[in-house]
Amino acid sequence: MIQPNDLSRSLAPFVQDKTLVAVIELSLSSWLVAGVVPGVERQPLKKLEPDAAGLLRLIQRWRDEAVRAGRAVERIVVAYEAGRDGFWLARWLRAHAIETHVIHSTSVAVSREHRRAKTDRLDAAMLLRVFMGWLRGERGHCGMVGVPTIEQEDAKRPHRERENLVGERTRIINRMKAALIRLGIRGFKPELRRAPNKLDGLRTPEDLPIPPNTLNEIRRDLARLAMVREQIDLIEQARLERIEQAPETGPNAMVRLLASIVGVGIETADMLVQEVLSRNLRDRRAVARYAGLTGSPDESGSKRREKGLAKSGNARVRRGLIQLAWRFLLFQKDSALAQWYRARTEGAKGARKTIMIVALARKLLIAMWRMVTTGEIPHGVRLRAAAA
Repeated sequence: MIQPNDLSRSLAPFVQDKTLVAVIELSLSSWLVAGVVPGVERQPLKKLEPDAAGLLRLIQRWRDEAVRAGRAVERIVVAYEAGRDGFWLARWLRAHAIETHVIHSTSVAVSREHRRAKTDRLDAAMLLRVFMGWLRGERGHCGMVGVPTIEQEDAKRPHRERENLVGERTRIINRMKAALIRLGIRGFKPELRRAPNKLDGLRTPEDLPIPPNTLNEIRRDLARLAMVREQIDLIEQARLERIEQAPETGPNAMVRLLASIVGVGIETADMLVQEVLSRNLRDRRAVARYAGLTGSPDESGSKRREKGLAKSGNARVRRGLIQLAWRFLLFQKDSALAQWYRARTEGAKGARKTIMIVALARKLLIAMWRMVTTGEIPHGVRLRAAAA
């Protein structure tokens, strides 16, 4: 079985005399483009306005220079570092027949000097250096990020927006509780839907009503809370409608399969599918590495120690998996994974259990990846009864 490329090196042959190479250092106000042009001894460096059409004209001008120098350019490759601009530029350049790659920002090795010089010019030179090594097929220079389609990017927006709204809901509730506690009022639950009706009846320990400015502030917060709650409901309803309209296609089928596991809800299943499980990852190690659930060993001579989780992957997936692992122990007590965890934490204290829950989260992610890709159900896992 041929495994997908992990993008740590280029598999295409690199002929430098026939390849025009360019890297872009992106910023809010300008783009700095560095290149290697066949037949041209100098390495051109050009600052542009943030304009894709201007970038395309520059690349075509460099190609014409190579032709005038007697070199036929058969391949044009462009790269830039993943960041705020996302992937729109890569998609736009590919639509104009320019081979484009996006460099994973954390895969580029930088100097460990305490006060290293950092300018756009130095950053562009560094990107060009590591990109050339990647094109030659050498490992360790840098890694590339798979460029998603605009539909794939858009599919992530609902659960990410819901996560932000849930955080905003918590902040609003905590802010109201803090305002009331400053007045000595405890026990009021602003998250209840009938909370606005009970607000006027609240009294301080001195049997005084809530001061008018504080009362108006809490009323405004309750209105914000109602709006946030309504938006969360709209997102959840739209997601259910989307899954029901095409239940057996692509990611929707994966979501339904994961949600059939007792203890896994639609929200968790949708997040895992859109963020990691629908990606074309190479193997189980790549799956665990993407979530940042792998270790970070520190070895030198006779010294051997583990510094903990790498945390270099998707933090959203990592948080959700650790929460799911605790929930999995409650709902899937007879599963092989839960028994594996209990066998290794029996009689252990809190620190040991915390370490092992991360290992369980990693095993759980790999098991769900196998489930959605090969149909292999984890041993002992209970599934919900199919709807009639």
